[in-house]
Amino acid sequence: MRRDDGRIIPALGSAQATFRCDGFVRDGTIATPDGEPMSLQALPPFLRALLVTDGTVTKILEAYFWEPVTVETIAQRFEAAAAAVPAIDLEPGDRCLIRDARLLGVDSGRSFAAACSQIRTELIPEDLRQRLIDREIGIGVLIRDSGLESYREVLDVGLDADPAGHLAVRRTYRIIIERRPVILITERFPLALYAAGEAAA
Repeated sequence: MRRDDGRIIPALGSAQATFRCDGFVRDGTIATPDGEPMSLQALPPFLRALLVTDGTVTKILEAYFWEPVTVETIAQRFEAAAAAVPAIDLEPGDRCLIRDARLLGVDSGRSFAAACSQIRTELIPEDLRQRLIDREIGIGVLIRDSGLESYREVLDVGLDADPAGHLAVRRTYRIIIERRPVILITERFPLALYAAGEAAA
């Protein structure tokens, strides 16, 4: 996965492409931050399932960790795209909404995931658009409760490291609404949290 001016441009290897489409690739690997291969089989099973799901992540997390999960918006802003983002047909100069959020366990306070979204708000129906901009509803609620025809397509999976060296498993997917790509989301799941969860199960 390469970056251009901070924006996400998916880049797939054959193993990642097969995994994100099928959910299984024998002997498949993903690259670690230093470029070394890591076996997909070595990832916690629940985390592998999260990487390929096309359902609402919040609900899946609630069912697995058995506590309510809330979406906390950390930052939100409109920006003009500095570079093209082909995954959602965004051209340089096009205006989009950038939202940084995290998924928190209401009871435990644990951060289950961090997410960065690029949203083409002009393609969202007007009655829902303002509620999204005003943070009245999250993206998952928008899709689930709007009745809009939508589809989630996973584009990329991989591993990142934060400045402290903690690993996070990453996936990038787009949401297609009414047959048009509207939202690009990158989610990062802290590997240690999910490995500990599997060990405790």
